[in-house]
Amino acid sequence: MEQFIHSAWSIIPFGLMLLMIAIAPIFAEHWWERNTNKLIVSFLLGLPTAICLIIGGMTQELEHQLFGDYIPFIVLLLALYVITGGIHLSGDIKAKPLVNTGFLALGWLLASIMGTTGAAMLLIRPLITTNQQRKYKVHTILFFIALVANCGGLLTPLGDPPLFMLFLRGAPFTWFFSLLPQWLFTGVLLLIIYFGVDTYYYRKEDWVNLSADSRERVPLRLGGMLNFLYLLGVVLTVAFVNVGTIPAIGEADAPLWLKYLREIILLSLTGISLYTTKRKVRYELNKFSWSPIIEVAVLFLGVFTTMTPVLAYLNANAASLGLSKVWHFYYTTGVLSSFLDNTPTAVAFHSVALGLPIEQTLQIGGTMVAGIPDLLLKAICMGSVFFGAMTYIGNGPNMMVKAIAEENNIKMPSFFGYMFTFSLVFLLPIYILVQLIFL
Repeated sequence: MEQFIHSAWSIIPFGLMLLMIAIAPIFAEHWWERNTNKLIVSFLLGLPTAICLIIGGMTQELEHQLFGDYIPFIVLLLALYVITGGIHLSGDIKAKPLVNTGFLALGWLLASIMGTTGAAMLLIRPLITTNQQRKYKVHTILFFIALVANCGGLLTPLGDPPLFMLFLRGAPFTWFFSLLPQWLFTGVLLLIIYFGVDTYYYRKEDWVNLSADSRERVPLRLGGMLNFLYLLGVVLTVAFVNVGTIPAIGEADAPLWLKYLREIILLSLTGISLYTTKRKVRYELNKFSWSPIIEVAVLFLGVFTTMTPVLAYLNANAASLGLSKVWHFYYTTGVLSSFLDNTPTAVAFHSVALGLPIEQTLQIGGTMVAGIPDLLLKAICMGSVFFGAMTYIGNGPNMMVKAIAEENNIKMPSFFGYMFTFSLVFLLPIYILVQLIFL
C-alpha cells in the first residue's frame, strides 16, 4: 500500500476528480447539476484515497490537507460569497463604450478585494441591464469574464482561490502586491482593447437601439452597503490573523480556538452579514442561493483529499519532470489551469517547485518566498490566475457569468467558440507578452 501511495498510480483518483469537474458539465449537464451527485463522486474517489493514505502512513499529510488547507479555503470562500451576496448594485445608464469600459475597470479593481466571484456577481447584472437595448453585447460579457472573473484577482490572496492556497503555504499577504506591474499591464491592455472593440460595435448599432438606450435610464443605486464594512473585516483578518503576525497560532500545542482564530472571525462576519442584510436585497434582488458554495465545498472535499498523494509524488519526482525554467512553470500552470481547476493546479506546481534540486533553485536565483524562488512563485500565480480565463471551465465565476448572460437571452459562444473567437485571439497574445516582458 505504501508503495502505491508513492507511485504514479496514486495520481489516478486526482486525475479522475479533475476530469469529472472538466467534462461532466459538458457531457452530463443535468446529472451534474445536483450537488448530491457531486458529493457522491467526491466520496467515491476521496474515501479510498484517504484509506490508502492512512494505511500507508500518511495520516499527518492528509490531516494537513483537510484541516490546514481545506477548512481555511472553504471558510474564506464562504465569507466572501455571503458578504458580497449582500451587496446589490442596480440601475440602467447609457451604454456608451466609456461607460462599459468603466464597469469592467471597476470590476477589475474590486476583484482583488472582494474576490473574482464577488466582483463578478456584483456587477454582471447591472452591466447586462445597462446594455439590454444594444444589439452587440456578447463581446462585453467575454471581456468581463477575462478582466473581472480572472485577471483582476492577482493582487491579494483574497482575489482568487489559488493565491489564498499559496498564502497558506507561506507567501506573505503583502508579497502579492509585487505582482502590481503584471496586473496593471494585463488589465490596462485588455481595457484598451475592449474600448476599441466596443467603440467599433457601438458605431454599428441601429439608431433605434441607441435612442431607446438614451431614453430608458435608471440611476445607479447601491444596497447592502454595510457589507463593505464586513468585507474590510475579511481583508484585515486574512492580512493580520496568521502565523506571521501571531506566531502562537503555529505552535503545536496551541489551543484549537487559537489555531482557527482566523476562521472563527470570518464565520462571525459571515453570520453578522446574514443577520443584518435585508432579505429583499440578498434573496430577491441578488437572487442569492446556497447552491454554488455547497457545490464548491463538496467538490473540493474530493479534490483536497485526492490531491494529497499527488503533492507528495510531485515533490519527490520534481527533478525528473523537466521543468527547470521560470517560463516552464508559467505555461504549464497556465495550460492546466485553462482546462482543470486553477486552485489544485497552482498547489501542484508549488509542490513541484519545492522538490527542484538545489542547483536548479540556485540557478533561478532571487529571494525565497513560500520555500521557492520569488520568480517561480510569480510564474505560478500569473499562470493560474490569467489562464483561468482561457476557457469557461478555467475558473468558477466564468460559468456563473455565462449562465446569467444566457438567462438574459444573450447568446454566448460554445465552449470551443469561446476559445477560437476570443481567448486564443485576444488573451493568449497578451499572456505571451507578459511572459516575455516579466519572466
